[in-house]
Amino acid sequence: MASFPALSPLARQRLLFAILCFVWGTTWLAMKLGISVVPPAFFSGVRWTVAGVVLLAWRHFHGEPVLLTPRLLPRVLLLAFLMISLTSTIQLYGVREMSSGLASVISAALTPLGLLGFAVALRQERPGWHQAAAIATGILGILLLFGPGAITGRLDTAEVLGAVAVAFSTLLYCVGSVLARPVMRALPPVQLAGLTNLLGGLALLVLSLPFEPGAWEAAGFAWGWAAWLGWLWLVLPGSLGASVIYFLLVRDWGASRAGTYAFISPVIAVVLGVVLLGEKIDALQAVGMGLMLCGAGMALRRTA
Repeated sequence: MASFPALSPLARQRLLFAILCFVWGTTWLAMKLGISVVPPAFFSGVRWTVAGVVLLAWRHFHGEPVLLTPRLLPRVLLLAFLMISLTSTIQLYGVREMSSGLASVISAALTPLGLLGFAVALRQERPGWHQAAAIATGILGILLLFGPGAITGRLDTAEVLGAVAVAFSTLLYCVGSVLARPVMRALPPVQLAGLTNLLGGLALLVLSLPFEPGAWEAAGFAWGWAAWLGWLWLVLPGSLGASVIYFLLVRDWGASRAGTYAFISPVIAVVLGVVLLGEKIDALQAVGMGLMLCGAGMALRRTA
């Protein structure tokens, strides 16, 4: 029987990167399915709590450490708050007001720029001369997305607010990603992913149940098959798989290079949104999205 050669470390990293791109390209559709029925913070809190419990239980079953040292607890709590609690809530409320494809492009284009900017600010990476051109290209893309509507008075205020929310949540995640890299010198990526998922998810549930409209009703879990399908996809490959892969790539490649998934996952999200949800993308929006992704590509040209 023929045997297949073991993958080299580089080939393994590239395979993980391809999986990450596909999974995170499809999660936008899953989010849209879930939050159309379930309050966003509660939906996300259940997702991340379950994902964290499963990851930490897996480590415990294999005899690996689960608990934190007191020295690391404040830093992990900060990461959980930034990358899970705040990011997920703001992001999902934003996605509810706009198409999943447009949300994915805004998030994907801002991710490499944000990762690089914060990595430079924290002296983890060095800037290049091309940054000004990258930012200008991204801004031009944003103007093409929303400028014509603003000029003609046809701007959808809810969609703009949704876009701002998605952009802000993306920047929060970028801050957390850059801050996570030094922590992974002391914690394995799977342990860090499990702890941030669990702590961030529990915080969401604690805040959602008393304050989010509809959360108590959603706690009956009569969501319907579409919302449950979206939730399962977000938990299994989206949280358990892709989150761990992302931390591994941040550790091995650095935050900005790991962020290059941004060039592939939006294409998947836009196509799925158009085909399965009937979302509309006009020519000017397509050009604007393309410019935003080009800006992200320019920002990563030398660091990737």
